[in-house]
Amino acid sequence: MKQSTAEIIRDYGPFADVDDVAGVSFDGNQVWFASGDRLNALDPESGEILRSLDVAAHAGTAFDGEHLYQIGDALIRKIDPRTGAVIATIPAPGDGGDSGLAWAEGSLWVGQHRGRKIHQLDPVTGKVLRTIESDRFVTGVTWVDGELWHGSWQDSGSDLRRIDPETGDVLEQLDMPAGIGVSGLESDGGDRFFCGGGNSGKVRAVRRPR
Repeated sequence: MKQSTAEIIRDYGPFADVDDVAGVSFDGNQVWFASGDRLNALDPESGEILRSLDVAAHAGTAFDGEHLYQIGDALIRKIDPRTGAVIATIPAPGDGGDSGLAWAEGSLWVGQHRGRKIHQLDPVTGKVLRTIESDRFVTGVTWVDGELWHGSWQDSGSDLRRIDPETGDVLEQLDMPAGIGVSGLESDGGDRFFCGGGNSGKVRAVRRPR
């Protein structure tokens, strides 16, 4: 396993009226992050929140190229990002213990926090198609260039991990600095990861290793 220290490129926030940052996603222009009862669109260049949608937003966030998906309570809501309207809902597999959320290969990928699992879901029915086991708490999930990464935050340590999607074996690990946790994870498709910062109220950009 390759192991190194994560390079934090930029901190965003803390933001007014945001006590906790959970899920994080990226739509190609804006970073969306969950903050309890709102889903917020952040401009990654200016660092400003452009607008917010009123929706239960307690955990992972994803974007499929057209719609947002947001975990709130024990549901995954499919949302029109233009209007904030909820188009459909499916059950979340962790029954309230879910964490990260990602879109890849026509499926939703859901982290189960203390269950230490990542589930591949049918986005229409919510059926679990397969499950990948982890050896640490899962706090965020993202795919980039065929690589599966997840965030972990357990005890006093937090890291980003690239894992084998078939076996769950850890292939690479980026250790976050002491005192900095990861509560959501998304790639921009290039050289950045966006990470939720939990109760710091921040979003952080971390350099993706090449």
